Amino acid sequence: MLTGGPLDVLTGDYLAELTMLILARDRLKDPSLGYARTFLRQLEECLGLALERGVRIVVNAGGLNPARLADAVRELAKSQGLDPAVGHVEGDDLLPRREELGLREGLLAANAYLGAFGIAECLWGGADVVVTGRVTDAALVVGPAVAHFGWGADDLDALAGAVVAGHVLECGAQATGGNYAFFREHDVTRPGFPLAELHADGSSVITKHPGTGGAVTVGTVTAQLLYETGGPRYLGPDVTARLDTVRLTGDGPDRVRIDGVRGEAPPATLKAGLNRLGGHRNEVVFVLTGLDIEAKAALVRRQFEDGLAADRRPAELRWTLARTDHADAATEEAASALLRLTARDADPARVGRELGRVAVEMGLAGYPGFHLTAPPGPGAPYGVFEAAYLAAGEVEHTAVLPDGRRVAVPPAPVTATVQEEREEREEQEEQGPEEEGADPGPTRRAPLGLVAGARSGDKGGDANLGVWARDEPGWRWLSRTLTIELLRELLPEAAELSIARHLLPNLRAINFTITGLLGEGVAAQHRFDPQAKALGEWLRSRRLDIPEALL
Repeated sequence: MLTGGPLDVLTGDYLAELTMLILARDRLKDPSLGYARTFLRQLEECLGLALERGVRIVVNAGGLNPARLADAVRELAKSQGLDPAVGHVEGDDLLPRREELGLREGLLAANAYLGAFGIAECLWGGADVVVTGRVTDAALVVGPAVAHFGWGADDLDALAGAVVAGHVLECGAQATGGNYAFFREHDVTRPGFPLAELHADGSSVITKHPGTGGAVTVGTVTAQLLYETGGPRYLGPDVTARLDTVRLTGDGPDRVRIDGVRGEAPPATLKAGLNRLGGHRNEVVFVLTGLDIEAKAALVRRQFEDGLAADRRPAELRWTLARTDHADAATEEAASALLRLTARDADPARVGRELGRVAVEMGLAGYPGFHLTAPPGPGAPYGVFEAAYLAAGEVEHTAVLPDGRRVAVPPAPVTATVQEEREEREEQEEQGPEEEGADPGPTRRAPLGLVAGARSGDKGGDANLGVWARDEPGWRWLSRTLTIELLRELLPEAAELSIARHLLPNLRAINFTITGLLGEGVAAQHRFDPQAKALGEWLRSRRLDIPEALL
């Protein structure tokens, strides 16, 4: 990014829900840790070049300890004979104030999602490098835009446009062909990173440096816009961006213009991510080969559960049979299915040696062809992520400038009322499919992915699933056809769960939120795909009746 072309600000998003838990465990071992050490290794290679080119660096790699990372950046710079101005943003860490704020006991980390104005204060204060803790992902882009254009808290449309640009950039190559449903249409062997050309009105152009791989198209940008969002209102600490007002238009090769984004007052509350240990888990995977797969799986369950001592039985035993086997297979692996046992309990002993003992004792007395993918291990702790919401004024958002001055960043002066927030949520939950249209003509049974793209991900224990059509006729059919009821049929794992459906006509897209599909979140490893990364590709592989005119 530094050598490929002109750049004003280089941003980096290092924090995911799982990352915060990992950093919390680091901090338990050593209180001076809690930040993303990979950032320092990257900075060692390029800090001098960034300073030489006048490129400012803004990252959230500070994690749980932004002040310490700021010091580490200064130490690194000194070792290289450099003297950058380093600022940092703090106040997101709520753990020291847990009791005062009424948060639950047993937390490893509790962090509010701060907005963009602390970053802007650091840049106004002359910072070459800004490190933050937990800010919204988009704030890494919005903050530099605020500092450059001088936006205030009431420039809601401009702030909302920058939020959308920031959301497109936050996952790097996911906007340039990475994880893209129609990846075969582009060379995505080594996709480049996206960049945004931001304008004073909040509009932007998403592009990439010349000669880098991948592609920037309306499709790749649409896919990223749908990633881990929900309804038409995208809530943030600085502004609520209306995703149903976003316009995407091609602006030349590898250039997509984003404009028309409307902003509304942000909510009066800030989201906080809470991480705690949920208990201990272990996994045993039995390989079932050849004939009688279902009967072999049933025998394993009987033998295993009979072999567990009643007083040593884990609180949760979860069995999953993956029929990866093929009839008359040419290789043994292709003839095999996998039976996965996941055990959870608060007591590590119940998911450790006891599970291994029972599995090993079955080795010579079980189903024909008995073997495991790996010897049973000792088990490991797992984490749980949950969200809480605090009044914005309760969070002490502070910018620490390069000269050491501390600037308090006030919450947004105008916010949506509690009643307005409640009405917005109810509106999103009640939104239904469009009215029936004209007869689509003859249909053919085919995979949904022939006419629609999808992108999916996680929000705590909920799964987000965005589906978009590639043209207007496809959108008219998709918006009528892909109802909540049909989604339940196509994805049986979600059949009994609460599902919200949101239409985004400007993007020709539908966004679904499937509540509880991921249990207690990625760290709890509730299902085979714990972050729902491939949920969209599973949906695209499902067959339904599609108008032949669209195929």
